[in-house]
Amino acid sequence: MSVPVLQPVGRTFLGSLEAIGRLVVFTLKSLLHCVTPPFYPRLIVKQMIELGFYSLPVIGMTAVFTGMVLVLQTYVAVSRLNAESTIPYVVVISLTRELGPVLAGLMLAGRVGAAMAAEIGTMRVTEQIDALRTLSTNPFKYLIAPRLIAAVLMLPVLVGIADIIGVFGGYLVSVFKLDFSPSIYLKNTVDFVETIDIVSGLVKAAAFGFIVALMGTYNGFQSRGGAQGVGKATTDAVVGASILILAANFIITGIFFSR
Repeated sequence: MSVPVLQPVGRTFLGSLEAIGRLVVFTLKSLLHCVTPPFYPRLIVKQMIELGFYSLPVIGMTAVFTGMVLVLQTYVAVSRLNAESTIPYVVVISLTRELGPVLAGLMLAGRVGAAMAAEIGTMRVTEQIDALRTLSTNPFKYLIAPRLIAAVLMLPVLVGIADIIGVFGGYLVSVFKLDFSPSIYLKNTVDFVETIDIVSGLVKAAAFGFIVALMGTYNGFQSRGGAQGVGKATTDAVVGASILILAANFIITGIFFSR
């Protein structure tokens, strides 16, 4: 005999398993098409420009103000301990390990992930994806793989640039507001940073790029129900990518820096 009060719980649980299964299957199919021919180099380059070049302004602005705020907040804390010399260390470590890749990933999710979901979702509801199949063009090859490849390649580049801009923002505040010596600040920054800090940040960036592109394309590909469905797919893409980025950040940090 069924218990009515448990039926909604069961439906929710089974629905969650079904959604996870669809995402896993979509991910595996996408990865397979990313590494098997035919490839579309022109589409990959186009997506690299869309994801990378046109995202530079927002990533750069985010990084420079993050570096500035880091210096101000860190100075308030370390000045109580007479440890102002540690400010370059805190800034460069925070940016390269955490804030650079995480903030870049979240900004890319809002800018690029939503655009991917809206574009592919519109193609889905207007039956353009079905038209691709009638023309013997695999939608995964033509729509999904170029975006995944471009995101994985370009987000580490954006994060590397963001790290430099963020450190420069911290440098400006330290030198012109807090009267730090320019040469000593730069020397401490170079001396404190290690290869593992940069590598971990770039690995995170590649993983976050994959997540952003995957969630954008998946939600757009699964879109149904006209304009309302496209709007829901866009929202789900941004929210899903943001949550997965934070979860992946914890996992990757544990892999690199667990003791």
